[in-house]
Amino acid sequence: LLVNVDHVAALRNARKTAYPDPVFAAQICQQAGADGITVHLRRDRGHLRDRDVQRLKACLDIALHLEITAHDEMLRMAVAARPAMITLVPQRRAERQADGGLDVRGLDVRGLDVRGLDVRGQCVVLANAIAMARKQGIKTSLFISPDKRAIELCAQLGAAQIELHTGAYCEDPSLLQLQRLRNAAEHAHRLGLTVAAGHRLTRQNVVAVAAIRHIDELNIGHAVITDAVMMGLQRSVKAFRNAIDCGVRERTLRAVS
Repeated sequence: LLVNVDHVAALRNARKTAYPDPVFAAQICQQAGADGITVHLRRDRGHLRDRDVQRLKACLDIALHLEITAHDEMLRMAVAARPAMITLVPQRRAERQADGGLDVRGLDVRGLDVRGLDVRGQCVVLANAIAMARKQGIKTSLFISPDKRAIELCAQLGAAQIELHTGAYCEDPSLLQLQRLRNAAEHAHRLGLTVAAGHRLTRQNVVAVAAIRHIDELNIGHAVITDAVMMGLQRSVKAFRNAIDCGVRERTLRAVS
């Protein structure tokens, strides 16, 4: 289990405060048994900031996975942070497949040359990014839909891992969608890729995905944070009620004296 703490950073940034601290949240996840922390460093720094990534790397004893787009600036930052894994993800709508994964099917990998690839539409040059990370000893994962051709392209591009986009299954938890994930994981394993999965996973639908052979890692963020809010809301309200009551009692004592 790798927990994504982006939503903690988004909550912090919404009020331009120093809290809640995503690094402290990551430490709580570590203490609770998470195997790693995943964060998405956006080009616009909409969630995590560079300093957050540096602090996470310094304080965690578990794996840090960094999601970025394959732009030079982001790659330099990611390589300098030296995470356990870099996952290349889409940021613009044009870089996504219909169900959300990075659209690698538009790449022509015949006669692969890591100096550049023919690209359809807005697809980024992934081979250079993978090669740059590999040169620094950092493994690379590609966030894709459970598509056989896409998996084969990832293997040809030199990725160490794929992360299967589970959105379609979560929207339609049918045997058909579950079998797509099973087939994709099996195909990736045969090609020598390790397999992760994530997106829209909850405590209810994650059980079937975790049972799939060859899926070694699950990335979950939104559901973990929403569960934390709902599970901890009563405790938080009671704590504030007690704090306010203390203030009211103090005011009453001052008035009497």
